[in-house]
Amino acid sequence: MYGPVRVAQQYVIEHPNRDKAASKATRATVILLLLASVVLFLVVTIGGWSALVGAQAMQIFYIVVYLVMAFYVARWNRGVLPVVAALAIIMAIFAAVATPAWFDRDKTGFTDPDLSSNILGTITAIIVPVQVLLIAFAMRGFQQAWNVEVERYPDGTSNAEAVAARA
Repeated sequence: MYGPVRVAQQYVIEHPNRDKAASKATRATVILLLLASVVLFLVVTIGGWSALVGAQAMQIFYIVVYLVMAFYVARWNRGVLPVVAALAIIMAIFAAVATPAWFDRDKTGFTDPDLSSNILGTITAIIVPVQVLLIAFAMRGFQQAWNVEVERYPDGTSNAEAVAARA
């Protein structure tokens, strides 16, 4: 009535899209852009601390969040990429709006930041294209489907091949 019990074969999960050179390059670029953004944010935060009245918390938030997201992207987590793009859009808008304000601070009556306001304005202007690149590469990485998994059995067949053989 009951036949011999067949023990399930062990399988290995493979992520074929992660092995592609384009996926590896995109991942490295996203990590690099996140870390470059953090460095730029740090320069503006530290150099303009006295002039960033009320904005210090947001700067620190972005620094911490970008570092955490760089960690997750390094672990091939595709789910954070849309969040990276969304935050980069917001930061690009903030930086585009703040850039002229830094250059206007060289007049009398403004708090003098630790770093020259012209340097801070230039760095803030550089943040905008870095964020645009981050948006583009994060969305490219999301399209590459890093999350696709294929089960491979010891005999070299995949789960799809095993299902097709049974049909």
